[in-house]
Amino acid sequence: MTDADAAPRARFLVLHDYGMGGLWWWVRAESAREVTEGLAEVEVVDDPETLERAGAWDLEETDIDAPVLPGGLEELRARRDAQRGRPGFGALAGRDVAHLRLGGLYEDDDRSIYLVEVGGDGRRLRQVELTEDGTALRSGPEDWVFNPPVVDLFDPGLPEKEMDREEFEAQWRRAHHDDSYL
Repeated sequence: MTDADAAPRARFLVLHDYGMGGLWWWVRAESAREVTEGLAEVEVVDDPETLERAGAWDLEETDIDAPVLPGGLEELRARRDAQRGRPGFGALAGRDVAHLRLGGLYEDDDRSIYLVEVGGDGRRLRQVELTEDGTALRSGPEDWVFNPPVVDLFDPGLPEKEMDREEFEAQWRRAHHDDSYL
């Protein structure tokens, strides 16, 4: 294949959000999916306002297929490479919505179970917290100051945490609104 036969490459704004901040790069690839399938725990940012602002930032630019990626990205590629080939890899990717049962969602809380409805970008849409005493608390985007992606839908460990939509809805209905976020 010659360079003329190669698929066109676009430049994508890529973010690795680690909770209290994020790392940003420009990554050239054939598609946004190629970026998220090749790098763990990243999102492709397509918000026009953010893209315009990022144009003025001094961000490293690389190609997804570069032999060596800039600091931070190389570790995310290695993490993804370790996941590839494991059962469940990418099983939830491409879905509009997934329902998951997660423990330890927050650093300071290892006792609650979180039933989380996430969108195709891994961000929470709705959440039910099941506390140790049996209380069920529900919250949604209007309750959260920040809503970074909480899961990477290519993660091969996620399918075992998937739950039925009906079970999520039943827990959502029984839960009380959690206003502690306000």
